[in-house]
Amino acid sequence: MKKIILSVLSLLISLNTINAQTTNLVLPDSIYSGKQGKFHVQGVAIDTINKCAYFSFTNKLIKTDLSGNLIGSVVGFLGHLGDLDLNGNDGKIYGSLEYKNDAIGKGITNTLGVDNGNQNGFYVAIFDGSKIVRPDMDAEKEDLLRTVYLQEPVIDYEATVQVDGKVKEHRYACSGIDGLTFGPAFGDPKGKKQYLYVAYGVYGDTTRSDNDHQVILKYDIDKWGKYESHLLQGKLHRSGPKKAMSKYFVKTGNSTYGIQNLAYDAYTGNFYAAVYRGKKSIFPNYDLFVIDGSKKATKGIITTDNKMEKVEMLQLANGGRKDANTGITGWVFPWGSTGLCPVGGGLFYISHNNKTTDGQQESTVYKYKWVGSADQSFVKE
Repeated sequence: MKKIILSVLSLLISLNTINAQTTNLVLPDSIYSGKQGKFHVQGVAIDTINKCAYFSFTNKLIKTDLSGNLIGSVVGFLGHLGDLDLNGNDGKIYGSLEYKNDAIGKGITNTLGVDNGNQNGFYVAIFDGSKIVRPDMDAEKEDLLRTVYLQEPVIDYEATVQVDGKVKEHRYACSGIDGLTFGPAFGDPKGKKQYLYVAYGVYGDTTRSDNDHQVILKYDIDKWGKYESHLLQGKLHRSGPKKAMSKYFVKTGNSTYGIQNLAYDAYTGNFYAAVYRGKKSIFPNYDLFVIDGSKKATKGIITTDNKMEKVEMLQLANGGRKDANTGITGWVFPWGSTGLCPVGGGLFYISHNNKTTDGQQESTVYKYKWVGSADQSFVKE
């Protein structure tokens, strides 16, 4: 009994120490990734408890300390590693990972000088950050990564539909997946249950009318252990849930490749969506949208494959600029599409990506404070 009591006391002391360390942690104004090769940064995640940062650079994952010193990296991806988020329940890093044979997929494989066998596969990559301890760890050979297959976006990606009397590939103009975050159920911002939200990439095709919504899938990952499989890029597995719990649509107007970075901020209770600007002149084409986490989804109707479809619609939050013609609200903000990470108290780390004179990609994440006024989104701390 004494041993049990001592163990419990030890655990409580340990948890209090972690909380104290997190509370007293002074976050740096910026963190630099270092030069990382030909592919640009896609997303960032900050682990304030273990005092480290993660950057995805398309075909590799970088882990640094909060001073930007390299701790380790995971390499060897032949697909597109995108947005990242830290799961507070298991402490692991989750990222979107896609394999496809479109312009993006071919661009990656051609640059790497490999052939993926024309495979399409969209996955959630789950990294055990504690095992990333040295540079150039192999994504397939090291025991630090599991993947879960997402069937629903693959079906939409491979579908052929009728749009405005023409045959078009990709339902909802789905180009894959990218933005990813953990957060509570919509309409329950204080809920303790956390869900995984995965956003579609959406082609910025200005000749079609069915790509003016962002699409977000909601997953309960409590029982995902039965799906988790090793990554084998020569023969992609199909172990994963057949459908999402919910499929949401958000009217933002078309953007180029959909939500690049999706982030839930517990301080405001909202979901932040950073995009590459769209090119349809009928829309305001903002860089940043905020989805209201306090409102439940409502019933809506969209047109797809020349048919009316009943869907669940999410609402944009008030604030920002409101377009007089469409009623769409958002912000003009040049950063965030390559990394957007809330760290508490209204603070965010936001990626400023850059290409050096010698052709290498790099990122510096800067600390920002959310303002959310009509004219201003973030200010640098």
